Amino acid sequence: MPDTTLTLAVIQDLFAGEDGAERLHRRLREARGAGAQLAALPELPLDPWYPATREVQDDEAEPPEGPRAQLLAEAARLAGVGLLGGAIVRDPGSGRRLNRALLFDASGTLVATHDKLHLPSEEEFWESDHYEPGDEAAQPIDGFGLALGIQICSDLNRPEGSHLLGALGAEVILCPRATPPSSYARWLLVGRANALTSSAYVVSINRPLEPGLPFGGGSFVVAPDGEVLLESADPVSMIELKREALTEARRDYPGYLDVRSDLYARAWSKIPR
Repeated sequence: MPDTTLTLAVIQDLFAGEDGAERLHRRLREARGAGAQLAALPELPLDPWYPATREVQDDEAEPPEGPRAQLLAEAARLAGVGLLGGAIVRDPGSGRRLNRALLFDASGTLVATHDKLHLPSEEEFWESDHYEPGDEAAQPIDGFGLALGIQICSDLNRPEGSHLLGALGAEVILCPRATPPSSYARWLLVGRANALTSSAYVVSINRPLEPGLPFGGGSFVVAPDGEVLLESADPVSMIELKREALTEARRDYPGYLDVRSDLYARAWSKIPR
């Protein structure tokens, strides 16, 4: 019988610099020692925040399965824990640069990716200068007890992505992000609404405070009934996600309402590209 719980480590820490790999190994060992089956990192966790300026550097990006991906894979394998990380990836065919979430299992095997779909373009968040938006909606991922979906930061602010994941069967939506303390209340509001209306857990992992940058405000976990289960800015926070909460939320209002995908697909098709 499939597992009915997922023990998750929410890791609000960064791992750039020469000692980044060792610090990541330590955090994952700590998480695994606390019982984690999966550890989730913030947006672009191995790098400084390049979109703080409009200046683009070639070494921001790497090919698929490049050194950042290899570092994450090795860290997952050595700790024996699943791992959600990410990097700016350069597509070898088109040359497009993408902000890509990378999901590894406990053996260090890459099992899924998701490219950020919605890119800000404003002071300290010049993301569209550094990479392009992805063009594939996220899909559920099996293999971790509960079915996972991945979004990245601004993707959460377009709730149709969360609703699609929930309708397709995702039970936990993981959303690494990079946001300032001043916007935290808004992010939590959106996370609660998306969890409630998609009948899925929403987990958002923020970058920590960084000198000279506007990040902070904590990470959060919201249950599928909209209840806030965790708010924390600690480097490592543990949470147990239970399928029974999903079953109850999908049986109750608004979880049992029809999705009406045919109706909405027709309506969306009339909106200009």
